[in-house]
Amino acid sequence: MRLAPRNAVFTAVDTTDIRAARSLGSILGPVTGGIKLGKEFFTAHGPQGVLNVAGAETPLFLDLKFHDIPNTVAGGVRAAAKILTPNMLTIHASGGPAMIRAAADASAEFGSSRPLILAVTVLTSMDDDDLASVGVNSTAETQVLRLAELAQKNGADGVICSPREIAAIRNICGPDFNLVVPGIRPAGADHGDQKRVKTPSEAMADGASYLVIGRPITGADDPAHAISTILGSLAA
Repeated sequence: MRLAPRNAVFTAVDTTDIRAARSLGSILGPVTGGIKLGKEFFTAHGPQGVLNVAGAETPLFLDLKFHDIPNTVAGGVRAAAKILTPNMLTIHASGGPAMIRAAADASAEFGSSRPLILAVTVLTSMDDDDLASVGVNSTAETQVLRLAELAQKNGADGVICSPREIAAIRNICGPDFNLVVPGIRPAGADHGDQKRVKTPSEAMADGASYLVIGRPITGADDPAHAISTILGSLAA
């Protein structure tokens, strides 16, 4: 059965250093909502590396952003669900309706153990100028809303979106659609390469389902204290 998150904060462990990742997993696994591992780590260490970091008791957000022909994406979803039992698994909404539906149908085969299929809309590192450079002649928010509707209509459980689009997506997709939000920075934290950010409290107040926070936690001198502070701000 899919593990339920302990709270709303998934910690992004973005490193290929297996020792560092395992240390963070052991420290943060018991207190965070879950652990997010992505392409970089998965490419370096594969499924066994993921299991070594997340463990059997920590909800896993497997951020592989599948984007391929429908049959290939469905196969990837099945393989990930069978081996790793992630709580969440990502695809690119821009792969189109048939690909989204194939991913959702493949996930449904696993019943109560199925991963939530989350569609990536517009990467939080991109703004309007970046979209224009790849031929998308609309604002980031317009494109996000277009892809969120497409994802919902074709069986996705939710989307990955920036904090700036939470309220607009909620308005269009309703209260039960999962909004998983990176680009979260506590007040005073460095924005890094994220261009569309909000604080944890702001994002949850706007209607986020889950937050994805990496460097403000994993880069802190005391990661456990950092997430405790964030969770405290949400409780307040």
